[in-house]
Amino acid sequence: MHTKTIKRLCADLNAGEYSSVELAQYYLDRIQRYQSINAFVTVDPEFTLSQAREADKAIRKDKHKPLTGIPIAHKDIFCTKGMLTTCSSKILSNFVPPYDATAIKKCKDSGMVCLGKTNMDEFAMGSSNETSYYGPVKNPWNETMVPGGSSGGSAAAVVARLAPAGTGTDTGGSIRQPAALCGITGLKPTYGRVSRYGMIAFASSLDQAGTLTQTAEDAALLLNVLAGFDPRDSTSVEESVPDYTENLGKDLAGLRIGLPKQYFDEGLDPAVEQAIQESLKVFERLGAALIEIDLPNSELCVPCYYVIAPSEASSNLSRFDGVRYGYRAEDYEDLDDMFMRTRSEGFGPEVKRRIMIGTYALSAGYYDAYYLKAQKLRRLITQDFEQAFERCDVIMGPTTPTPAFELGAKTEDLIAMYLNDIYTISANLSGLPGISIPSGFVNRLPVGLQIIGSYFAEALILNVAHRFQMETDWHQKVPEGFAV
Repeated sequence: MHTKTIKRLCADLNAGEYSSVELAQYYLDRIQRYQSINAFVTVDPEFTLSQAREADKAIRKDKHKPLTGIPIAHKDIFCTKGMLTTCSSKILSNFVPPYDATAIKKCKDSGMVCLGKTNMDEFAMGSSNETSYYGPVKNPWNETMVPGGSSGGSAAAVVARLAPAGTGTDTGGSIRQPAALCGITGLKPTYGRVSRYGMIAFASSLDQAGTLTQTAEDAALLLNVLAGFDPRDSTSVEESVPDYTENLGKDLAGLRIGLPKQYFDEGLDPAVEQAIQESLKVFERLGAALIEIDLPNSELCVPCYYVIAPSEASSNLSRFDGVRYGYRAEDYEDLDDMFMRTRSEGFGPEVKRRIMIGTYALSAGYYDAYYLKAQKLRRLITQDFEQAFERCDVIMGPTTPTPAFELGAKTEDLIAMYLNDIYTISANLSGLPGISIPSGFVNRLPVGLQIIGSYFAEALILNVAHRFQMETDWHQKVPEGFAV
């Protein structure tokens, strides 16, 4: 069962091939068997099976919805009522929310079954899933390698077939980058397309919830559940939601594909570039035209991001002080000392680093020099994309400059770590939708092809990805140790 897509599992459940309880138990057993990759931080079998039993009742009464009974793993950044939600941080290691995030509630209302909460970089700050309080996640293709981050737990769970789908969040590439390094499909929707309510904030103007699945078709099915306006989220956009599966399989003849020359420079691994070029030939055979485009401010997206994101993080994380909820230091002299000790003990090194950078950038005398200038540059980056989309329908290129790297290889070289997101950050700064799909292997490690669309063009990029997957089988590959 574990090799089946969401679409196939839905058909099997509706045909009575097996029950939702049997399906959920099957995946729970796989999660237990393959704990070595450290993909999950919280699993509650009774919680899972109780939801599965409700799904079976709905199916028997013919009152089910399209994804009723389908198991899903949730990134541990979404508040889940009655289930530990930690953001993989010590400071939230005892936090059980009294409410569901909108993304969780929509999955629950659709009849989906929660398998548990997946490991992640602490507060989504990281590109390798090594900053987690619960230890690093390991890449199922090679357990000495990183799975990418920050949604590395969900990505590893999906490619290891411990779950048919997972939720993730993408602040600077945190869905697309681990999807690329693990060899699955990762979708970051347009900013505001999926509600952020109940999603523990890192950088509010950049964070976006999305999906991690085997295929683009599965991503479309899941986005049908997640997308939509939410009055509880001030950043949610009141835009009609189409059926994202409706146009899947549509002809690509005449599609204009923009290739940014900045995405194919000396920073790109030649073997990765070769895999991407081979993938582009598939689109040419399908009738698409390749057009070179210019995104002149792309090289500045990383420094721009690493001013804006830490600045917003320093504000968002000020609420974690040990007063209202979460971890509190045991020994302290007064209130100020309690604040200091709680935050010093509760946050990991990367989170502390970004809080300090952000606080500095927002401080008197430096706001104009750093934060305000970064926001102006953000506008220029957005304008680059707006001009590019006058010449093309979608933009393509590598998702990451290299395949997965070894655990610990970049923990002491922060610049090298941050540059791993160089091709993904710009979509967050501009709020555009993007998807990463498997497009080959280098040294037995997956390579991802990124497809970026204009605002609310999720249906288009999902169809483009789906047509590629109809012609290739990279998305069907399963790591050898997890095939059975």
